[in-house]
Amino acid sequence: MKKVLDMQFIRYANIFNRITNIRTNHCFVYNNALIFAVPRRLVSRALGQDNQNLKRLSYSLGKKVKIVAIPYGKEDMENFVSVITYPVKFKSIDINDGEVIINANSQNKACLIGRERRRLNEMQKVLSQYFGIKKVMIK
Repeated sequence: MKKVLDMQFIRYANIFNRITNIRTNHCFVYNNALIFAVPRRLVSRALGQDNQNLKRLSYSLGKKVKIVAIPYGKEDMENFVSVITYPVKFKSIDINDGEVIINANSQNKACLIGRERRRLNEMQKVLSQYFGIKKVMIK
């Protein structure tokens, strides 16, 4: 799992640490939302009571923020992708030798691909970072 953190993501991680008291270096952008990944046992603590930490993060960063659990293995891939792409739904995910095929209906397919394949490229970058996936296809 090779990750490259630039100065902006380090700043985001520091603000996240100040508000939630949880250290993380798992931070990425998908669909103009900033997504922080924390260990599964710390997700509720990161969200805070009545999602207060999530609201404070969103307000201070000026972006939509999501907090998800760090995936452990390819078994968690379907849940991880569904949380990231919410509210867009898909039918299933098939994994074949470094390739992922996401099956969705036509309207959700367009949402998953995005204008000029932007969301598809973001998804490919995230899945290669966490799972070592080389190619993502949407059918």
